[in-house]
Order: sequence, then structure tokens, then C-alpha cells
Amino acid sequence: MTPLLYGLGGFCVRRRWIVVGVWVVIVATLAIWARAAGPNTTDNLTLPGSDSQQATDLLTARFPQQANGTNPVVLTAPAGKKVTDDAYQQPIADAVAAFKTDPDVRDATSPLSQAGASLLSQDQRIGVIALNLRAAPSDLTTDDAQRIVDEAGPLTKAGLAVAAGGYVGQKVSKPETHSSEAVGLSMAVLVLLLTFGTVVAMGLPIVTALLGLVSGLSIITLISHVADVPTVAPTLATMIGLGVGIDYALFIVTRHQEQRRSGLATRESIARATATSGGAVVFAGTTVIVALLSLAVVGIPLVTTLGYTAAIVVLVAMAAATTLLPALLAILGDRIDALALPHRRRADATAGAARPHGWERWAEGVARRPAVGTLAALALLITLAIPALTLYLGQQDNGALPTDTQARRAYDGMTAAFGVGSNGPLLVAVDLSAKPATGADDARLAALSKDIGSTKDVASVSPPSVNGDGTAAVLTVTPKTAPSDQATEQLVRRLRETTIPAATKDQQMTADVGGTTAGYVDLADEISGRLVLTIAVVVGLSFLLLVLAFRSLVIPLTAGIMNLISIGAAFGVVTAVFEKGWGVGIVGLDDSVAIVSYVPLMMFAILFGLSMDYEVFLMTHIKEAWERTHDNRQAVIDGVAHTGRVITSAALIMVSVFFAFILNGDPTVKQFGVGMGVAVAVDATVVRCLLVPSVMTLLGKANWWFPSWLDRVVPDFSIEGAEWFRQRDREAAAGAVAETASPVVPVGVAEKSVPKSP
Repeated sequence: MTPLLYGLGGFCVRRRWIVVGVWVVIVATLAIWARAAGPNTTDNLTLPGSDSQQATDLLTARFPQQANGTNPVVLTAPAGKKVTDDAYQQPIADAVAAFKTDPDVRDATSPLSQAGASLLSQDQRIGVIALNLRAAPSDLTTDDAQRIVDEAGPLTKAGLAVAAGGYVGQKVSKPETHSSEAVGLSMAVLVLLLTFGTVVAMGLPIVTALLGLVSGLSIITLISHVADVPTVAPTLATMIGLGVGIDYALFIVTRHQEQRRSGLATRESIARATATSGGAVVFAGTTVIVALLSLAVVGIPLVTTLGYTAAIVVLVAMAAATTLLPALLAILGDRIDALALPHRRRADATAGAARPHGWERWAEGVARRPAVGTLAALALLITLAIPALTLYLGQQDNGALPTDTQARRAYDGMTAAFGVGSNGPLLVAVDLSAKPATGADDARLAALSKDIGSTKDVASVSPPSVNGDGTAAVLTVTPKTAPSDQATEQLVRRLRETTIPAATKDQQMTADVGGTTAGYVDLADEISGRLVLTIAVVVGLSFLLLVLAFRSLVIPLTAGIMNLISIGAAFGVVTAVFEKGWGVGIVGLDDSVAIVSYVPLMMFAILFGLSMDYEVFLMTHIKEAWERTHDNRQAVIDGVAHTGRVITSAALIMVSVFFAFILNGDPTVKQFGVGMGVAVAVDATVVRCLLVPSVMTLLGKANWWFPSWLDRVVPDFSIEGAEWFRQRDREAAAGAVAETASPVVPVGVAEKSVPKSP
């Protein structure tokens, strides 16, 4: 890999303007294309083989007008007035008529009609226009949803407060991420300024990261038109893309600056930085991508899509760091030091002064008392992880969204009018194909409705609706509790395991519990059942990659264990903040919320991959020092001293980016921000700077144990190509000596080829 990356770096140096031009054209084309197409994300949940999916499939095939339930448009009259007042009757009629003419609306039921009598609150201050849509959640675009919302204009003009719920409301209630991105970038700029000491050098990682992010997000937008992309996917991709994009460029620019200060020519330094730190970037990025793509083993479309969309931005960030960045470095040349800050100029003026290195002193202190460092690190990590023992995988509802969003206002209106359970109704789909029903008054359906209505925590059951040929029916069940409440999950299980089997036994019919709420219960079950498999696959593949990189069995094993412990600490903090509500106000929420079932799974894959960035960067330098000295203790000290500053800077940038997304109004995004921010902070400080050097010092030469038979089987692989460069430099030096000793080449004797710099 090293010769390939060295050649790539050299090509980007020589053809720098072409490389930059190609990047600009690609980024502009993707951005324009994506903007023209527009986003088309969806919260549609598909779970093949689950009870909720069977219910959806049955209704889609035989009762399509009931398959997606209804979307409420909640109308609230001013204090002291009623929706039924004469002043509102015509505006409501006009709005209902406008809804019915919309191409995506199959039917609209007015709260003032006989059929909509149940859509009025007891005091008649709140009413609901029930929209039955032709478009499924995966088919309704954001623009379509906004058009439907705008059709309620007459109601707003009449003085009614209007809010859309259901998947229409969710489509138009996506919190903006611009403030989070701005805060994250601002912190990254500050850290890079302090790290490089020049304005120009600081700008390089920002430019490459932003161009890579625009490309990655544009690709995800285009994919959303041919596949179901979850609403949270672009935000999650932004978090990861900004973090790794800046970090990858930081590693390469740092190596380039070090090499230039040691006297290496600028163009040669760019090519070498691309081959060395660029090699570490490619290896670490590949590990992240492998971890994300491994989520496919879960077999859940939503999780698989989140995985590969995040992997796309990592891949683009890798490409930008190893192609666009070298070209920009070549264009700048020595001007990379322009606009230096005062602290950088003072440092240059005193360069060469013999002063102890802070990170070296730290590493020496850890190496003197490795047992103390190990115990202290483990005590802290285990303490942080303890709350994760009570981690509950649940679901969130719109009640946790910002109060100014359509979905939240509709949620509050429905709660006030019909109870909190009305925000997450269950759809019981009944298969009557064995014996078609004669109508909604079929005795079997009446008995089923009665049994469900008498089940604990059921608030109400709608009269059964039967399709035209009597082969399918649906009952809408309203729980007493919120969609995110554990009692609602228990109700779903009770219906499936006890009530429905007893009511349908020997009745020549079957029934399944569906709807969004039941779907998320099934999602949590699916994830819980496959979590161990996912962890095993991710850890196993990462272990194999580290064995290949470091030719050791002990280092990959200890790295995997340490990563699991640090991720456990992140899970503990997320559980403490969101589930237990400890300090929940700090993250901008009023009360504790359920942890969305796929968040821990996604966090694990992302964090296990990201932690390998720092593991690879640190262990590469430790291994290089070990091969040079064969003194394990000194190799650990040298590795920590050499990488501590860079790892800390990179981690600070990533932590800033992740924590900035706590400002996002979506509680799910907040959970990702807190969890990943804490994990990176812990990994880069407690793990990389304390636990790893302590454990490696205790293990001594055992770190490098590698069975001879395995040594013969595993191919020789070097991440940064240190031996390749040493051999290359020896050949170049030998060629230079030979040329000096015998400058004239005899006729008929070919001149020896000497590797040349770019």
C-alpha cells in the first residue's frame, strides 16, 4: 500500500491543479444534482418477518386505504371558544375540500361531520381533521407534506391553531442542523489554530472536510430517491463526516509539517505524508467502514441503511484526505506557514532549545507506575459504565420534540383532547380469508373488539372496519399510555401473547398488531436478539485487521477489550442522562426520554471504528520505536510522547463536533451527540493516554508475541511503510555515493536507476 500511496501523493503534487479542478467539478455537480432532486428521507419502518410487518403487508394487499392509518390535523380554538362555533364552520369546510383535492390525500374526515363525531374533544375546543393518504411514509416527500400543511391556510386565517401530526407532521418537523454545524466548525477552527499556529494550515482540514461532506451528503440525498433513507441519516452522516474529515486531514498535515521542519523538501514531504499518515488514514478509515457495513448482519433495513450511508461519508473523507489535500499542499508550498500566530512565531524563534516534552514526562510517569495507571483507568471507566446495566431499548415519541414543531404541537393537542395514547394507536389487522366476514358486525370481530377493549392499559377500540370482500379487517386500539412508555410495550406483548390468541382460537381468523408503535417494539426485539452477533462480527473483523497491521495477537486482543470498556462507559453516560434524567436539562430536554433502540447499536459500530483511528496512530509509532530499539518500555514512552498532542487535538475536534449536535432539537440526535462525544473524549484521554501505556508496560515483550507458524501465514504489511522508506533512502544514498565517486558512466554501461522525488 505504501508505494501506491506514495505514487498517488506524487501524482497529486505534479498534477495539483487538475486534481483540485476535478474535485471542484465533482462536488459542484453532486451538490447541484442533489439540490435539484431535494431530500426524500423517511421514517418508514420495515421489519421482514415481524408481527407488525405482517400486519402492514396484510393491509397493504387487501385494505390499502387502512394500511398507513390516518394523519391528524389538529385544530385548537382560542380560549373560551369551540371548534364547532359558526365562525369556524366554513373555514373547516374549505380546508377539508382542499385536502380532498390533493393528489396524495385519499380522504379527509371533518370533525363537524357525522362520521367525525369522535374527532372532537369533550369540550369541543379541539378537533381533528383525519387525513387518509394514498402515499405511504416512504413515498411522501417533504415538499408533498409541506403542500398538505399549507392547505390548512383557511383555518389559520380564521384564528384556529393548526398542527399536523402523523408522518405528515414528522416530514415537516425536522430540526435544523446549521447551528450545530457552525458551533462544531468554530471549535475545530480554534483547535486547529492552536495546533498548527498558522491560519493557512488551519484552513486546509476545514476545506477538505467540507468539500468531502458536501459530496457525501449529496450522494445520500440522491440515494434517498431510490431507497428508504431514515430521516436521521443525513444528520448522523454530518456528525461523522465533519469529525473524521477534519481528523484525517489533521494527521497528514501534522506529518507534513514535522517533515518540513526536519529539513525534507516540500514536495517530497507531501508525498511521504500521503504514504505514511495517509496510510494510517486509509487503514483507520477502512476499519470504520468495515464496522459500519457489518451492521448489515443485523438484517434490519433501517440499521443497514444508517450503516452504509455513514460509511459513504467516511469513504469520501478518506478520498479527500489522500488526493485533494496533497494537491492543496502542493499549491500552497511554503506558504502554508503564512499568517502565523504569535505563539507559533515565538516557538520558531526558540526552536532547538532543550526543554522536556510534556507528553514525554507524562508517558514516563505512567511507565513508572503502570499498575496504578491501569487500576485508576479501569475504576473510572467501570464507574461510568455502571448505569448501562439498566439500559432499556425503547422508542421516542413526538412529545420530546421542540415545542415549535408541527409534530410536537399536534402531539400536545391530541394529548389534551383524547389522551396521550392517541399519539401512538395500534392497528390490529385481521385476516379473514379462511371465512370472509359479512360486515363490521361480524360476531367474531365484535368479540375480538370486546376482548381487546377489556385488556389492561387499553383506553378505547374503534369499531372494526372491513374491506369490500370481507377478507380483512382492522381495529384501531388506543392505549392509555404514551408510545414511549414501557407500559405501552407491555400492552403490545399482552395483546400478542394472550388476548388475541385467545380471541381468535378456532375462529377461522388470525390477527397481528401493527402500526408505528408496535413496529418500534419489534425493532427493539430484533436489535436485542442480534446485538451479540453484531458485536462479535465487528470485534472479530477489527481484530483481524489489527493482527495484519501489527503482527501481534496480544495488541489486537487488548485493544478490543479496551474499546469495549470505553464504549460501555459511553453507554453508561447516555443511560444516566437520558433514561435516568441525570442532568437532562443540560442537553435541552425537560424530562427523561427513552433511548431509541438503534442508537446503542449504531454507536457501537461507529465508536469501535473511530477508536481504531487513535489506536492505529498510537500503535504505529509504538511499533516503529519497538522495531528500532526492542525496548518495550521505551517504545511505549516514545509512542505516547510523539502522538499525545496530535491525538488530543484530533479528539478535541471530534468531541466538539459531536457535542455541538446536542443543540439539535431531535432527542435521537442528542443521544448520538452525547454518547459519541463522551466515548471519543474517554478513548483519547483515559484509554490512549493512560490505560494503553499502562497495560503495555505491564505486559512488556508479551505485547509482541506472534506464533512463528502464524508469522509465516500472515502477509507482511506495514501501515506507514517505514521499512520501505528506509530501503528507498538507502538505495538513494548509495546511488548518490556511486555518482559522486564515478560521475562518468562508461559507454555501454546503463546508469543505475535511483528513486526520485515527486
